Amino acid sequence: MERLSIILDTSAYSGFLRGQAELKPILAKADRILLNPIILGELLAGFAMGKNGPANRAYLERFLASSRTGIVAIDGETSERYAAIILYLRLQGTPIPTNDIWIAATAMQFGLKVVTRDAHFLKIPQILVEFITP
Repeated sequence: MERLSIILDTSAYSGFLRGQAELKPILAKADRILLNPIILGELLAGFAMGKNGPANRAYLERFLASSRTGIVAIDGETSERYAAIILYLRLQGTPIPTNDIWIAATAMQFGLKVVTRDAHFLKIPQILVEFITP
């Protein structure tokens, strides 16, 4: 049986936190659910600006404590993939937010499927995307 490893982008984690039903079966079938430092930073910044910051941060800590979850590093190899993706997007005239290019580069490097509620990930043919309608 094929193992499913995903990277849960910020929009998808937020949807999960709010109980978006479409995300539950995807997360249930994933063997590994990963974040990267970009996603973690976006989440922590959002928590700091929100009214439920301490509770959301505590929930994230419990989420990351699971044996199926983790944070994958960004390194020089990720940067090479970032450069390839950004060049492709610029040539196509379809820029997307910089942080999302880092998320895509991480997915490309580690063979992860991006689970997202942001349609602009669909502009990147170098990655697999599970798009969840917001």
